[in-house]
Amino acid sequence: MKGYIYTMYAGADPSRGWLMNDPIFGTRPTLGACVPHIRRAVSVGDHIFVVSGRVPGERQFIIGGFEVAEKIDALAAYRRFPENRLKPHDNGQVVGNIIVDGRGRHNPLDDHKNFERRIENYIVGRDPHVLQTPAEFKVAKEGTLDLLSDVFAKDGRRVFDIIGRHRKMNEDQVKQVLTWLERLSG
Repeated sequence: MKGYIYTMYAGADPSRGWLMNDPIFGTRPTLGACVPHIRRAVSVGDHIFVVSGRVPGERQFIIGGFEVAEKIDALAAYRRFPENRLKPHDNGQVVGNIIVDGRGRHNPLDDHKNFERRIENYIVGRDPHVLQTPAEFKVAKEGTLDLLSDVFAKDGRRVFDIIGRHRKMNEDQVKQVLTWLERLSG
């Protein structure tokens, strides 16, 4: 078992009202279009963890993670997870993580490049651990930097100083983060 931890893009912070759209946490967590290099590298049984994006005046924090249950293509995901298809939200944010239409063509709501590279390895997860309440966010913001420093035996003043944009994890590191998330998410 191995794992990966990665940082979302600037502004992606659920404690500030951002709607999680990739990954989507739920009973069956999914990761559909972001971090294609991580989706390609993971195997069933591995873990993926996500850190909030940068927001001025806010500390970044580990939002959650899950175990990889299977890898499918985007068209199969379109059929299995209609609730995860791209769509505009009332707040103006595009939500969803399936970037194809019913014929496997690029959904025009997705404005990223490298479409062909991003439709492979749609991740379906299991056993999600996700922080959701203001109290959980507060504790995570206070503890994430110390946790990551311990897990990776590296000091830093910011998450980026410790993991960069993403970082591979060994089994012991995965277990440390899982234990921390389980404790925080009740």
